[in-house]
Amino acid sequence: MAAPSKRQHDFEEDNETEAKRAPSCLRGGRLSEGRRLVVVLEGASLETVKVGKTFELLNCDKHKSLLVKNGRDPGTMRPDITHQSLLMLMDSPLNRAGLLQVYIHTHRNVLIEINPQTRIPRTFDRFCGLMVQLLHKLSVRAADGPQKLLKVIKNPVYDRFPTGCMKLGTSFSAKEVVDVRSLVPKSDPVVMVIGAFAHGTINVDYTEKTISISNYPLSAALTCAKICTALEEVWGIV
Repeated sequence: MAAPSKRQHDFEEDNETEAKRAPSCLRGGRLSEGRRLVVVLEGASLETVKVGKTFELLNCDKHKSLLVKNGRDPGTMRPDITHQSLLMLMDSPLNRAGLLQVYIHTHRNVLIEINPQTRIPRTFDRFCGLMVQLLHKLSVRAADGPQKLLKVIKNPVYDRFPTGCMKLGTSFSAKEVVDVRSLVPKSDPVVMVIGAFAHGTINVDYTEKTISISNYPLSAALTCAKICTALEEVWGIV
């Protein structure tokens, strides 16, 4: 078996430290009962491509000519949107309090579960390397044990939701603009589906309704941040 790369070693070191700092309710990657936020990053462009003898994460900046050659729109390959969104989500006080679970559903129908105590790589290059490893090996383990920090799991994502929870989609084109704080249940879980793509709308059949949280178009990362902040205010998380 090949030795882990420096990039993987650094990732494991970061997450070993993060695991020690995490609240006890996060140990083992389990969420506390009752109120919590489940976020689905829908339509994420996470796809690998072989360049020479190595695999890379396909993106519009690095592989534009290859995408055009194969008749694909380079603007659709934006893994940086997923990266930015994950940074916002995993750094949030909501996640540190043990009240957040994140799933990624890619445009290729791959479903990924993010352990709440995972520390996402800060640089985009390291994130790309990590995603390539995840998509090929189907999981990334912690350095100090068998715990899986990232793993590919079986579809559909709604099988993972808490029973009877509210399920909302988000879109700037939605007719209704609402203050998220007015919708947040006081003690029950809620699911928010956020598009992890540059253009288009979410197309899923398990949400109850689609809302807009601003009169202005927001990036996926900012949408994640605003939703987390709203729930933190309602649930008293400082």
